[in-house]
Amino acid sequence: MTLPSTYTDRNCSLARALEIVGERWTLLIVRDAFFGVRRFGDFATQLGLPRAVLTNRLKLLVREGVLARDDNGAGTVEYRLTDKGVELWPIVRALMAWGDAFYSPGGMKRTLRHDLDGGLLDSEARCQECGSVVPVEDTRIEPGPGFEPVNADSDAVSAMLNRPRRLLQPLMPARASHADESK
Repeated sequence: MTLPSTYTDRNCSLARALEIVGERWTLLIVRDAFFGVRRFGDFATQLGLPRAVLTNRLKLLVREGVLARDDNGAGTVEYRLTDKGVELWPIVRALMAWGDAFYSPGGMKRTLRHDLDGGLLDSEARCQECGSVVPVEDTRIEPGPGFEPVNADSDAVSAMLNRPRRLLQPLMPARASHADESK
């Protein structure tokens, strides 16, 4: 039996939100956008999802204003979170923490720190060092005690994702276009 693609409860904001971010892979695409993934081929490599599914999810996220699609005119297309997309960070952060608490016996997979002073962030994004609530763009993500590198040596994007870095910073400078990046 095929599940419907929309929720019948139009009077529930959660149901409406799930129509946008509730499909399989969608929040992982958003997560990777926070991590700095920008190109179609890099999303496909990191997530291992079928290209047709990725294309559909990216189109939906662009149509809904969660991602912006930037074409530099030379065939290179990048996706970046819009302000509306950045507003999803508390949800992504909370789901990561929930997953760490219940499904990561080795500890947090990734830790979040205030990039300015290195203080750990609590569940409300408050820095334990200075007490500030840290905006997403000043958040550094780094491997935690439960982190297990994957694809560490297979490509440059994977290697960069396995090292400490600020959220929302593009993983790589512009490079020559690839045929699969024009999706």
